[in-house]
Amino acid sequence: MATRIQVNGDMGSTQNWTLNDPLEKADPEVFAIIQREKSRQVRGLEMIASENFTSLAVLECMSSCLNNKYSEGQPGVRYYGGNEFIDELELVAQKRSLEAFRLSPDEWGVNVQPYSGSPANFAVYTALVEPHGRIMGLDLPDGGHLTHGFFTAKKKISATSIFFESMPYKVNPTTGLIDYDELERSASLFKPKMIIAGVSCYARNLDYARFRKIADANGSLLLADMAHVSGLVAAGVVPSPFDYCDIVTSTCHKTLRGPRAGVIFYRKGVQSVDKAGKEIMYDLEEKINLAVFPGLQGGPHNHAIGGIAVTMKHATSDEFKSYQYQVVRNAQALSSGLQQHGYKIVTGGTDNHLILLDLTDKKLSGSKAEKILEEVSISCNKNTVPGDKSALNPSGIRLGTPPLTTRGLKEQDMEKVVSYIHKALELALDIQKISGPKLVDWKKTLVESSDFQDALKVLRSDIESFASQFPMPGHATY
Repeated sequence: MATRIQVNGDMGSTQNWTLNDPLEKADPEVFAIIQREKSRQVRGLEMIASENFTSLAVLECMSSCLNNKYSEGQPGVRYYGGNEFIDELELVAQKRSLEAFRLSPDEWGVNVQPYSGSPANFAVYTALVEPHGRIMGLDLPDGGHLTHGFFTAKKKISATSIFFESMPYKVNPTTGLIDYDELERSASLFKPKMIIAGVSCYARNLDYARFRKIADANGSLLLADMAHVSGLVAAGVVPSPFDYCDIVTSTCHKTLRGPRAGVIFYRKGVQSVDKAGKEIMYDLEEKINLAVFPGLQGGPHNHAIGGIAVTMKHATSDEFKSYQYQVVRNAQALSSGLQQHGYKIVTGGTDNHLILLDLTDKKLSGSKAEKILEEVSISCNKNTVPGDKSALNPSGIRLGTPPLTTRGLKEQDMEKVVSYIHKALELALDIQKISGPKLVDWKKTLVESSDFQDALKVLRSDIESFASQFPMPGHATY
């Protein structure tokens, strides 16, 4: 029962103090929306590669009293009082972040204050590249991220491309693999201040040693954006960028399965030795910390930092390591299963948590594939594939296995998932035979045809019955 306290209002009247009313009572409308979203997550197959289902412990941090506290600055050096326990918490989060990736505090430091991955990346550029400095990142249509400098012939899309000069590197359009030789040639001409080894939709391990060699040849800093694979890195399932990079950024909510937050790791100690034998030290820590605050952010989100601490502790457990290995096995089972149905997988398979399904040969757009899957309670996202001319009309979809693996699905379950995806895409092609190629006509036929609606209903019911068998972490009903 909610606590009730009688207080005097401005006009001397007695009012009820309702601040401890649960959400269900305080705002039934919002509570109902959250419940519907919870139901959608439980009943559906979540296959967006950048999503996951975090733990109840993390969710409890996110809704805790940590939300109430301002703590601008660093532990021990704050602009507000009352941060005794916030300092303790942030230091724990820093320590556990280093431990999760087996890093020595003598060689690496970490900032756990970025609000998410995009602010983390921008803080690094602001600190180390400076306005109009040059960066190189994987092109967005080839699997890179917006924050790696994406722009088009007509417009600078990302703020990164507005405030910094960027040149993309590409994948080989035939193999779908990063063209390291062409990257090396381009870097030798462009001379970037920073090269970004990071991806948003790329199913193969990165060659960090090759990136390091190219960076050294051009006097460039090397940043790894491991947002998508950080959980896999922590578990030792994929190569670690820490062996080769100067700075490493990550989100915490993808394979790491934590809160929506970001972290920045930076090198400390000796960077190099000059010709005279003098040690040249890294000077990244202060620059990065000042770029995060006061450069780009105000007070840290302490509830998220609490979630980071919990996440990093879990990342050192055997349970977490087993989970990450299963994520990859499930992705590989998904890839091979779809290939057996005649689908083309970019790069021919996967080393990590995702696959990129190329529907060009099927003559089905990524937009239609995403829509039909959503109609049957499978969530994914349309995505460009090598050779696409426009991100607005992509030819593929990106599929990831972290959320399903969190719920306990194994390889044999992925066979069922493959079957569901195939049936939905076949249905999309049947609709297209009647509607023609235009998306607007296709959607109209989808909605207006009772036969197709009946088929969707049957398939959706099967999928939701299947998905509902598996557990979901978090609160029971919201």
